[in-house]
Amino acid sequence: MTDASATQTLGFQAEVKQLLRLMIHSLYSHKEIFLRELISNASDALDKLRFEALAKPELTGGQNDFAITIETDNTAHTVTITDNGIGMTRQEAVEHLGTIAKSGTAEFLSKLSGDQKQDAQLIGQFGVGFYSSFIVADRVEVFSRRAGHPASDGVHWESRADGEFTVSNVELPERGTKIVLHLKEGEHEFADAFRIRSLVRKYSDHIAFPVRMRKSEQDAELETVNHAQALWTRPRTEVKDEEYKEFYRHVTHDFTDPLAWSHGKVEGKKEYTSLLYIPSRAPFDLWHRDASRGLKLYVRRVFIMDDAEQFLPLYLRFVKGIVDSADLPLNISREMLQQDPAIDAIRTGLARRTLDLLAKIAKDEPEKYATFWKEFGAVLKEGPAEDGTNRERIAKLLRFSSTHADSETQDVSLEDYVGRMKPGQTAIYYVIADSFGAAKSSPHLEVMRKKGIEVLLLSDRVDEWLTDHLHEFDGKRFANVARGELDLSAVESEDEKKAQESLAKEHADLVERIRKSLGDKVSDVRITHRLVESPACLVLGENDMGAQMRRILEAAGQKAPVAKPALEINPTHPLLARIETTKDEADFSDLSLLVLDQATLADGGQLAEPAAFVQRLNRLLLSQK
Repeated sequence: MTDASATQTLGFQAEVKQLLRLMIHSLYSHKEIFLRELISNASDALDKLRFEALAKPELTGGQNDFAITIETDNTAHTVTITDNGIGMTRQEAVEHLGTIAKSGTAEFLSKLSGDQKQDAQLIGQFGVGFYSSFIVADRVEVFSRRAGHPASDGVHWESRADGEFTVSNVELPERGTKIVLHLKEGEHEFADAFRIRSLVRKYSDHIAFPVRMRKSEQDAELETVNHAQALWTRPRTEVKDEEYKEFYRHVTHDFTDPLAWSHGKVEGKKEYTSLLYIPSRAPFDLWHRDASRGLKLYVRRVFIMDDAEQFLPLYLRFVKGIVDSADLPLNISREMLQQDPAIDAIRTGLARRTLDLLAKIAKDEPEKYATFWKEFGAVLKEGPAEDGTNRERIAKLLRFSSTHADSETQDVSLEDYVGRMKPGQTAIYYVIADSFGAAKSSPHLEVMRKKGIEVLLLSDRVDEWLTDHLHEFDGKRFANVARGELDLSAVESEDEKKAQESLAKEHADLVERIRKSLGDKVSDVRITHRLVESPACLVLGENDMGAQMRRILEAAGQKAPVAKPALEINPTHPLLARIETTKDEADFSDLSLLVLDQATLADGGQLAEPAAFVQRLNRLLLSQK
């Protein structure tokens, strides 16, 4: 039987090994972030103990002087960071220091390219945490004891980042965690107390707990070297931009600057303070539905929980920051958050504040907003479906590609579009495809280009979901140029209308022959109003599910409802002119099916019988003289 207290040598999780190797070589220009990361972790440990002690006061043993202590030793070349927070058990040390539990870790690591500068940005986005120790240290020791556990339950963890670590039980009289960094050759500058003191003031001045160091090498008395006041409790006029940025890095463990932030206090019926950040880059797990998200929740400056997702709608899941309520009970749980009516009021207020911040950026700093849209635009497009109250606000923030520029850049707002509408135009026209290229080359755009009518080119996976819930803007309805019978009567002359009616009468027999030939393969055959150059196109009914949404459902293993499109033909096209003069019914049938197959492919669809299409095409090619 194995002695649980014996020293064990264990291997790091494969992902940890890979991350350590890449991080040590990629973050060479960001070495000093190790201190920020370790102080941030220590602050989190103190927050967690203070919260758990609300229900179990005995955890603190009467010692409520929460603090972080840093010691340097220029002779031994060590830096020691100690906190009297929640601490770890032996099992927790193995789990927290030997594995990475973040969802999507493998996907994240696959994106690392070997380019050190690029990888440094990605790794910072992932959050380096404890493992940043190995940027400057070749050996790291961790001594920890869980609050409430006896001294004999202390644990000693040690590693040289060589793929393995050891763990054993030791006697520790105090709760909390002590991390000892044995600095590498060439990194001894970090054993200098003055250097560490300046880094604390630069990166961790906003930490709500005191960070203490010796006054001097000769003086053992400790002094607080940071501001030691929760940053969000200070007046905005007293907080510098650099302090806001450092607090963002503390909250997110990201070392890129935030794009923007909003610091506000609400007083009256509901009292709360919020500090919300818009990141400059999308997190690697933005599209992982089980990924943790939400704000840090404090109640009267006491930390309650990470990732409180109830305070922002899902379409704003990219927002980071904190909310500090004066009204909620200190013992509130996630379950209680879902039922507390006060949360709805805070959620509504924070959503409005975020949208106002984005609107300000869009108006005053369009280049910065373009960066935001590139990273988070597809997420914001979920908003009109989820938040009917703010639908108009969200609509003003949306950006699209359009035929106005024929560029893939999404910089056209709905206000821009409405401002360019043709006299008499009553609808905002759009087309949806699987890619920008497919949308731009869609045959449904031909008559719109001819008349100079702008069309929005939509190709994000969420676009059909968006247009199903965003029905109008500024009194103008949305109209899909690939659905229903296209009504351009408001921008057509009387001569154009008469010519269209005449065309339909002239080729009524052709329409009937093709309709009979195709049978139930289509819902209808009619003369087109959309095409100028192409022979035919497929048109869905107004209420039919689009091809994009059907493919998403099918990819998710769900059965999509069957929708038969109508076939619209252009009788002025040479191919249709030939079909109209074809007397042989077998040839007529082949040509009719060929037109249908062409229209299916042009619409981005898949042929039901590709082999039959090839055989039919070969017959027609061989019949040519």
